[in-house]
Formats: sequence, C-alpha cells, structure tokens
Amino acid sequence: MNNESLVLRIAGRPVARYITRPEVPPRLSPRPYLHPVTTLAGTAVTELSPADHAHHLGVGVAVPDVEGHNFWGGRTYVRDQGPTELDNHGAQRHAAFQLRDPDGFVEELRWVAAGAELLRERRTVGATELTESAWALDFTFSLTNTTGQELSIGSPATNGRPGAAYGGFFWRARKEAEAPRVLTAATEGEQAVHGARADWIALVGATWTLVFAGATEATRHDPWFVRTAEYPGVGSSLAHDARLPIPAGETVVRRVVTVVADGALDRTEAAALVRKAVSP
Repeated sequence: MNNESLVLRIAGRPVARYITRPEVPPRLSPRPYLHPVTTLAGTAVTELSPADHAHHLGVGVAVPDVEGHNFWGGRTYVRDQGPTELDNHGAQRHAAFQLRDPDGFVEELRWVAAGAELLRERRTVGATELTESAWALDFTFSLTNTTGQELSIGSPATNGRPGAAYGGFFWRARKEAEAPRVLTAATEGEQAVHGARADWIALVGATWTLVFAGATEATRHDPWFVRTAEYPGVGSSLAHDARLPIPAGETVVRRVVTVVADGALDRTEAAALVRKAVSP
C-alpha cells in the first residue's frame, strides 16, 4: 500500500492519479508514476505493471543506465552479453512537494542507488483543459548531478543494442486487441516514426488519442522511442546515439506535453491541439 498519492482534476473531474511512494519490488526500480490516466470521458490510457513488462509503471521518468545503475527496472543490457539480471537497481524517492493543487504539482525527488544519491530531480506536472473532449498533461523534469563528479546517462542502444534507445519520459499506453496507429505530421507507422525527431507524434487507439510534443528545443532534439506492435508505449530518448554527460552540479531539463483526447484524431486535429497545448 502506498502512503501518499494525489489526484489531478480538470474542472473537478479526476483525470490522473499520482503515486508518490509505490510499494514495488526493488528490481522494478521503484519510482513515482501517474496511473491511471484517463480521457475526459473516463477511458484509461495507461497501464501499470502489465504482464509483458512488469517494470512499465504508467507515466513517469525511467532511465536504464545512470552511470551503470538501472532506474528503468527489469534486466540490464550488457554489451556482448545481452539482457542480464543484475543487482544494480536504483530508486526515485519522493522528497517533498513544493506545490500541490488540483490541477498540478511541483515535487522534489532523490535518485538513489547503492546507498548514494546520484541525481536530484525537480518535477513539475500540470493538467489543462483544451476542449470538451481533450486535455493536456504538461510534464517537466530537471535532473541535477549531485555526486561531485561527472556522470552520464546511457541506454541499451549506447551499450550495443540497436534500436533500443529508451530512457527518459515514458508513457506505457493502453493495450487493446489491435495495435494503435502511430503518426507524425509527415509519416506513419512504427518503423518510420521510431527513432525519428518530430515536433509531435500521435498514438491513436480505438476510442482515444495521445499526442506527444516536445515543448523545448532540447526536448525536440531527442528522438522518439516508439512501440506499437509488441506493446503500446512512447518515450523521449535522452541517450539515442551517445551517452548524455551531466557534469557535476549541472542540470538536464526536458519538457513533454501530452494531449489526451477522446476519439481517433487525424493529423490536422492532432496538430491543432498540440498548438493549443504548447502555446505560450
């Protein structure tokens, strides 16, 4: 049983629950997460610890390699060896809320592994109504290196597994009988979209649509990690082609705004909602 959670609301209507201190096994890399997240009509668009990937925890930040420590959960990809069970899992620990409102919060977290803090995170999350059938989840995270020496963030891709550059903001979406469509303003399909840099990408299910948009230049530079056939999930890759260094005392900031809509949107509708969601 978790001992602290809060609910995000749009005009009094609950649209997401945030779990701050989940009780999950250490090998799943315990961390705060949003689940369930729903459309305004009440359709759930996240999954928690599904059978195919028990370490997928709704919506949050997960990184498989912070200086060799696993903050993603599950096995670690080891070069020339493959996915391997290691006792290297870290945890994101809720420290405090600076702000708690019905439509959002500001939180401090400590990223701890092997008894030491590696990163201090400031997380800002907000919920905004866009239309009668769509709202936006605005998610910003700032990671500060508190170790006193440079550390770096990696991924299975940077450790030798092509196409597996996951790590950063990640959304495990609703799994249905048919895989969702995935598209950008210019292309469509998992093969075309995975690993691409695009201002936004849309995941379109049977009765719902999620539109993910990088809301800063640095975030838009990160390629998208996309899965639809194996499972529905979208993330923004911090370490796609190379490890991401964070010098001592320095901070990495990323901001992803996600439109959560009822109905299967087309490109024009998705683009219009993104413009509304990320406008100054």
